[in-house]
Amino acid sequence: MSATSRPIILSPHEALQRYFGFNAFLDGQEEVMNSILSGRDGLVVMPTGGGKSLCYQLPALCLEGVTLVISPLIALMKDQVDALLARGIAATMINSTQSWDEQKERLQGIREGRWKLVYVAPERFRAESFLQALSGIEIALFAVDEAHCLSQWGHDFRPDYLRLGRALEKIGRPQCIALTATATPIVRKDIIDVLQLRDYFEQVSGFSRPNLSLNITATENAQQKEDRLRAVICAHRTGIVYCATRKKVEAVSETISSWGLKCVAYHGGMSDEERERAQNVFISKKADVAVATNAFGMGIDRSDVRFVVHYEIPGSVEAYYQEAGRAGRDGESAHCELLYNYADTRTQEFFIDGANPSVPVIRDVYQFLQNSADGEFEVRKTLEEIAEGSEVKNSMAVGSALATLARAGYLERFDIPGKRMRGTRLLKPQILTRDLAIDEKAIEEKDQRDREKLKSMIDLSYSRVCRQQWILQYFGEEGAELCGNCDYCRSADSGEARAATAEEDVVVKKILSGVARMSRKTNAGWEARFGRGKIVQMLVGSKSQDILSSGLNQLKTYGMLKDKGTGYVNGVMRSLLDRGLLRTENGEYPVITLTPLGESVMLGKSSYQLIWPNPSAEKMIDLKDAGFDPSIYQALRDLREKFAKAENVPAYVIFSNKTLEALARYRPTNIDEFLAVPGVGPVKAQRYGRGFLDALALHK
Repeated sequence: MSATSRPIILSPHEALQRYFGFNAFLDGQEEVMNSILSGRDGLVVMPTGGGKSLCYQLPALCLEGVTLVISPLIALMKDQVDALLARGIAATMINSTQSWDEQKERLQGIREGRWKLVYVAPERFRAESFLQALSGIEIALFAVDEAHCLSQWGHDFRPDYLRLGRALEKIGRPQCIALTATATPIVRKDIIDVLQLRDYFEQVSGFSRPNLSLNITATENAQQKEDRLRAVICAHRTGIVYCATRKKVEAVSETISSWGLKCVAYHGGMSDEERERAQNVFISKKADVAVATNAFGMGIDRSDVRFVVHYEIPGSVEAYYQEAGRAGRDGESAHCELLYNYADTRTQEFFIDGANPSVPVIRDVYQFLQNSADGEFEVRKTLEEIAEGSEVKNSMAVGSALATLARAGYLERFDIPGKRMRGTRLLKPQILTRDLAIDEKAIEEKDQRDREKLKSMIDLSYSRVCRQQWILQYFGEEGAELCGNCDYCRSADSGEARAATAEEDVVVKKILSGVARMSRKTNAGWEARFGRGKIVQMLVGSKSQDILSSGLNQLKTYGMLKDKGTGYVNGVMRSLLDRGLLRTENGEYPVITLTPLGESVMLGKSSYQLIWPNPSAEKMIDLKDAGFDPSIYQALRDLREKFAKAENVPAYVIFSNKTLEALARYRPTNIDEFLAVPGVGPVKAQRYGRGFLDALALHK
């Protein structure tokens, strides 16, 4: 990789225009730039697609010295370095795929001022030689990307990130900025503490993604999942299907291929070359569907992903929202759907067990290594072989046990030339198993945190509230409004159509006028140019890069409905589409324009009726999970059987087993709580609610 000439130091606006081609910053970016250029440390939390990378790439062009970017994935590094080089920005990377000679060559380039940005893998900071090589180099900025990886409360904890605080001190404590897309308040505190940020600023941009329609569909079997997946793919065409295991990735990709659709599979069991090939096929649009485990998508720069389906429940809300956020990065509407079955939680519980081996398991693994080591104190066995030899049922737990022992300095892992496996070298073979110093409290705390994260994800799946509102409150955003776009909001808006009030009529005409200004008038009628996502963003006055770069902020209708909020505008637009005042045209992505009726209404020449969304956010009904009670569940089954016999219908027509299970867990005490239970709708609540509430009252 050759270096380009080092750019001169520029002002932020000059650099933004010259190297990135933008005339204005996104929401929050300019404040971040000013804080960094004033010399302060900082924590930046921006949602996927919010322009997070620019927050350290741009200051690098305005500061004297080099910017080190700590990034967890080699593929992500390569994508960003390639993009920077294409813009004429001097960038390179240092990671474990390179020889020490290659790394030294890049370090020499830093000393000579050939690079402005250098991407570094976190494991490089294990080596004292690497830290020494950085001494004397003028480091302008130490940027920690995907910073949630350094928190054990984060959804993708990486132990190598924990070294970064000490590394900062050893290289002279340069200015530090940490960045992530998803972080709860407790994760943000962890980041600040581990990196010991000084005189820091904290910029937390809104987590809202108004162009995403978040949906959770309860499924009782594999056939229901397949049917729903096929419907989503047929409706939205381009997207990602996330599966929890390699085996499921292969099964689902085979199923999609059997439908005559081109898809790629991506998981950790594939070689690096196979994964890179699959990724390139998807990015180059040679396949429209990718079926993958959760590593796929980080840094994937394909903007036209129209759907993300989670085939099974993820392990945390953070992981779910980050993966869902890979849809609709172009700002246009996108569909996200979780196919929920409670039985799938067992897979995540298996992962938690594997990630958090008990102290006895760690000792068993260490004892086996001592018994099996050769004269060089090395063991060349797979994780499965170590698991069998140490009588550990979960081979994932063996990998986690090895990582724990490596962090404590008892062993190290090494690559075996010509084989897709790693060996283990004992560093302190004289230490007996009983003398191992293991922090049992820390292990138990991490296990508890992981289980709490899964419980939150289950709570979201069972909740009967606006999906985005629930998620924003989880991330600490108070006062979040209804999104108007998720499955709950759509069902909550159902009702009778009626004529508009004077105020509602003004809203409708502003929306129709906005759509007209974003369309093209031809002799044949109106020609669509933009999707619903951009139209809504324009009407509520968004400062996203898509809006600014398209010049949509110059329209007279820009920001005219800012006081109404994205949720309400989304809801009204959906009703306008349903009633035929707007129409959708499918192309590379769905675009929206006026119908003849819509134009007539805009001009005040025709009357209309709509189903109107609720303009104010509803209160969340917080159902408490009291735990599953078999006796209550059986009583509810008996009552369901009585209703079924009386109406001469199968029992599942009354309520599914999953709904009965939820009733037995949440035990509602009134009709509002009853309606909040998954699987209960207004009609069934009216017909059966009193009977089931009475039955539950008997078991208090």
